[in-house]
Amino acid sequence: MDALSAWQTQVSTHLPHLSRPQAAVLAAWSFATVCLQHCGRTRCATFLAALLDQQAPAVEQRLREWYCQAPAKKGTPRQELAVTTCFGPLLAWVLAHWPANLPQMALALDVTYLGGRFMVLAVSVVYCGTALPVAWAVLPGQQKAAWHPHWVRLLTTLAPVVPADWIVLVLADRGLYSTRLFRVVTGLGWHPFFRLRAVGHYQRAAGGPWRDLRTVLRGPGQCWAGRVRCFRNPEGQVVATLLARWDAPHAEPWLILTDLAPAAADATWYGLRAGIEGGFKDLKRGGWHWEQTKLRAAARVERYWLVLAVAQLYAVLLDAGAPPAPDRAGDELPAGHIARRTRRRAAPVRRLSVQTRGVVVGLAALLRGQAPELGGLHPPPWPGQAPVLAALTALLHQPAPYRVRDSIKT
Repeated sequence: MDALSAWQTQVSTHLPHLSRPQAAVLAAWSFATVCLQHCGRTRCATFLAALLDQQAPAVEQRLREWYCQAPAKKGTPRQELAVTTCFGPLLAWVLAHWPANLPQMALALDVTYLGGRFMVLAVSVVYCGTALPVAWAVLPGQQKAAWHPHWVRLLTTLAPVVPADWIVLVLADRGLYSTRLFRVVTGLGWHPFFRLRAVGHYQRAAGGPWRDLRTVLRGPGQCWAGRVRCFRNPEGQVVATLLARWDAPHAEPWLILTDLAPAAADATWYGLRAGIEGGFKDLKRGGWHWEQTKLRAAARVERYWLVLAVAQLYAVLLDAGAPPAPDRAGDELPAGHIARRTRRRAAPVRRLSVQTRGVVVGLAALLRGQAPELGGLHPPPWPGQAPVLAALTALLHQPAPYRVRDSIKT
């Protein structure tokens, strides 16, 4: 089949270290996942067997051996996939489709759970309301373990792939903050954008009394940014920029810690982190239905996740290759109608997720007997900021229309 062959060529090109059988199985399984909107082994094997005119048990065995350790495979030339070797190439694959005139990217760190069986520590590129997983670690859900070494390993694996002159935000929610991780990110030349719990104290970098983090803002409709020394504990202390923003609908403010200068950062950028929540939904009930897996071994799930990540990238590239939906609101009205003459041509509103639209346009192309086209990624500008074309000092900071406090009182 031309479409599957074309996708296998893409997989082999961007993950060249995989053996030919490994690339073939990864391409086939991710292709079936997108077509069926389900990653289940039996379901995908049945689909591929019917598509390729092969025996379903043989196809399912090949899919099973994809995530098995070498001793659990049949035959003499048994080869075990080291999934960590795919993280750098996977990110490079994403960057190969990134616009050349937009050297900036937001990575999100977060954890997703599968009942009490697994927890997955994921590093993902946030993109248009979803996220593309590029590195992950799967841990047993019932065992306590330190997360910091895993985050360090994942980030340092990805760092060599990103050009040195790129601006990379690393976003993390309150439960993941640690000063050690903050220093790891800055040591890579990237910029942490970590949300804090309103627990602890801060001090203006120029000196003065220690103040409670709960007193940075008095109420909704306020924002503040400044250089501070955060936390009294000497081991956890860090000098950084504190961004505070409180929007009216929310019960509490955002407190963001970053190494960027106050004039070169915007607290609204933290909203990009929501993309990883959408990405987890796309991997589970909103897309590939990974929550239905019967796997019990963490090492097997780590290999299984590579199928999900490649399928997610495939769907997003299919969406990028589709023509944009035209804005036809009011076109049916007469030429002289006042509603037609006075309407505003706003940016089209996305009504489907990039994953769902990619699936739809891909299937439509297949039904027409065509190989679906892949396109380049088109990430929107960060909120409140013009696209970055130069170094950090060229960032344009657009102050939000909020009351900025000239002083902070305890």
